[in-house]
Amino acid sequence: MTQPSTCGYGGSAGGGYSGLSLWLEDLYARFNHREYVRPDPVELLYDFEDVREREIVALVAAALAYGRAALIMKNAGRIVDIMGTSPRDFVLNSSDEDLASMFRSFRHRFTSGEDVAALVSGIRRALYLYGSLENCFREGRKGGRASTNEALAFFRKVLCAGLLRSGNAMLPDPAGKSACKRLYLFLKWMVRSDEVDPGGWTCLDLSRLMIPLDTHMFSIARSFGMTSRKNANYGAVLEVTRAFAALRPDDPLRYDFVLTRFGIRQDLDKKKLLAEGALIQGGDRG
Repeated sequence: MTQPSTCGYGGSAGGGYSGLSLWLEDLYARFNHREYVRPDPVELLYDFEDVREREIVALVAAALAYGRAALIMKNAGRIVDIMGTSPRDFVLNSSDEDLASMFRSFRHRFTSGEDVAALVSGIRRALYLYGSLENCFREGRKGGRASTNEALAFFRKVLCAGLLRSGNAMLPDPAGKSACKRLYLFLKWMVRSDEVDPGGWTCLDLSRLMIPLDTHMFSIARSFGMTSRKNANYGAVLEVTRAFAALRPDDPLRYDFVLTRFGIRQDLDKKKLLAEGALIQGGDRG
């Protein structure tokens, strides 16, 4: 594949904060397309038009979203294949014994088949109690009075309620210092709706989403001066989310996909991206 060029964005962007905004918007127009998705696990969601099926696939795929993208796709795809054409029916009709047997041999880095079985069991509990994962999250929002993290903490508590230990390693605790990348990624997929993010949930406004801060976005955000933190922790999540919200208050995660492509895909040049970003910001300061 021919190396897509980002040349010319700096010249069209101008100066000031609007300069960075226009440059990012140009990137969005060029790269926010499904042809640039692979090897992103969001691809697994595209086969499920029913939101009540899609939300289950999204949670499972997001919960495995650590490590190399190709390995995530492979292992999340294995689980989706086991769940079949109706993940919802699979979840509702599989006993804990069934799940333990079906996922016994599964392994994704530090995630065991036992962890996956526990997650699917937790999803089943949420469906029985609230009818859907969205309704479970909506309950945690307390009519809009709760923050995104508070709603996620409630959501996780329901999913982990049947576990002997305090939680499932696949689901980070929003009440702690974790960057919670996987849960924020799940929300992004289910709340945003464009060519890449399939969306479907209506229980949360785009402006309330938090950045799923992986290593690629963290290094880009540091280069752009959006955070000076050395670790991708919750404090960094807040700083980076606020920086993007200053550019797009209505949709702070709008540029997440296109920017992270430059850390994931070999046909896109991250060094060139960072150089252009520095040039744009140099013009801003000038």
